[in-house]
Amino acid sequence: MAKILTLTLNPALDITIGLDTLRPGQVNRSHAQQSHAAGKGLNVAQVLADLGHRVTVGGFLGRDNLQPFESLIEWRGFTDCFVRVPGETRSNIKLVEADGRVTDINGQGPEVDEAACIALMQRLEQVAPGHDAVVVAGSLPRGISADWFRQLLDQLKALGLKVALDSSGEALRAGLQSAPWLVKPNTEELGEVLGQAVDNPAQQRVAAEQLLASGVEHVVVSAGEQGVSWFARDLALHACPPSVRVASTVGAGDSLVAGMVHGLLQGEAPAQTLIRATAIAAQAVTQVGFGIHDREQLTCLEAAVQLTEQQEGCR
Repeated sequence: MAKILTLTLNPALDITIGLDTLRPGQVNRSHAQQSHAAGKGLNVAQVLADLGHRVTVGGFLGRDNLQPFESLIEWRGFTDCFVRVPGETRSNIKLVEADGRVTDINGQGPEVDEAACIALMQRLEQVAPGHDAVVVAGSLPRGISADWFRQLLDQLKALGLKVALDSSGEALRAGLQSAPWLVKPNTEELGEVLGQAVDNPAQQRVAAEQLLASGVEHVVVSAGEQGVSWFARDLALHACPPSVRVASTVGAGDSLVAGMVHGLLQGEAPAQTLIRATAIAAQAVTQVGFGIHDREQLTCLEAAVQLTEQQEGCR
């Protein structure tokens, strides 16, 4: 198996609250509550670990609430290269209704100063060599500029790592300038960055071809229950996930990224890579929390994924 680094520059303590129906402006009573040390890179790391890879995790963590994150890192056996910064890592509240709708309330998090940025760069210079790939996922914390973020990706590429990017907005726009090995935007994120519609298969193909021409090797576009499209040189595949009972959509995209990186690094056939990645994402929405917990269920979901070589909408 591979040795993979994941970077989460803006992690969060996810507090997931389950309720029947959210009624704004009224008292709402929950029927379940769970908290998880999270953030997109950490979520990806947990799935990669369950797939058998050796994982190093890094980014920035607030010193004032380290315990949940350090406990996760120790429990999972991750190598820790997080830089600690003053303040608290943010808390993100996920309000999950019975029909699967999720309302996010994302905290602000600590501000990262220049000294912390330098410390992370120096740590990565020591730790990153020897890893096969790095997954850089999530938003930028306060104090981090888009230009610094692009320099970070350039440095990781210079250290010989394949860079997989899963971000949005300013971070995605800056990251694309570095021509990552793989990018995984959803349709809304991709359309915003490119300034064009990517609502249908033809529009997604046009957008992907632009990114491929700029040097990106793999473009993976997610569209929720409508499926996933994967574009590469001489490759255009679309996968439709099976219908599942939704517990929470949080982490589905992170699970998809992990599945894609796994299949590509293992040199698997493209069809198998996309089928498994789509099934892992489908399994993720049936649970609260991150990782592959039911192998038998995953096998059944893989068998139910519909794959086509030409993009079509899910029926």
